[in-house]
Amino acid sequence: MEYTIKKLANLAGVSTRTLRYYDEIHLLKPVRINSSGYRIYGQKEIDRLQQIMFYRELGMELNTIQKIINADDYNEIAALKTHRMKLINENLRLILLINNIEKTIKMKEGNVNMNDDEKFVGFKNNLIEENEKKYGKEIREKYGDEAINKSNEQLNNMTKEQYEFIEKLNNDLFTTLGNALKTKDPASEEAQKAAKMHKEWLTFYWSNYSKEAHASIARLYVDDERFKAYYDKLTPGTAEFLRDAILIYLKKND
Repeated sequence: MEYTIKKLANLAGVSTRTLRYYDEIHLLKPVRINSSGYRIYGQKEIDRLQQIMFYRELGMELNTIQKIINADDYNEIAALKTHRMKLINENLRLILLINNIEKTIKMKEGNVNMNDDEKFVGFKNNLIEENEKKYGKEIREKYGDEAINKSNEQLNNMTKEQYEFIEKLNNDLFTTLGNALKTKDPASEEAQKAAKMHKEWLTFYWSNYSKEAHASIARLYVDDERFKAYYDKLTPGTAEFLRDAILIYLKKND
């Protein structure tokens, strides 16, 4: 099946400007130009764009991606397997961070007499123990000990200041998201403010941020029942609303 540049842009969730730029730098050339002057893309180009977007999700620069996928020894299947493992690890890290927030809420609702430092240290230790009890066997068998240990280490190294910043940002995000839901419009000013705050929250953990990766995480909130249940605690349909708001935000700010 062939696609015009506009149809491919809609299919992939990128802008036509991005595809034109990929053409200009010889990263993704159309299979042909039709009689009307439109770029036409075939199956080979679609698969190549998918690979480009995978690498962009991992935070790679375009010139680095060019060198990889243009190499004589480039192996598409091996690349896909590497993408899968890295995204699994990132997914796991985000699940652990969401559980971090949930545990914080429970502690705030309780009557525990602890100073800030003790509460923070105890929270991290309890969180890791609970994650191990709830997911440990399953995720270690599926993702390996190295990925799990790395996630646990990252949580343990979080400072009190980082924790307080994340807590405030998360609270502000949910307040803004709650107001945005009343508009029933993910393109509204309040919804777009929530999407921007979500980006700030995400980049705090994610040093190699990319728009493609942000879009994938937004879709994950709906596709993964654990994420969906977390956001829908606010109001049923929140996960879908946040996803749509983020996708609109990314498209507007391309």
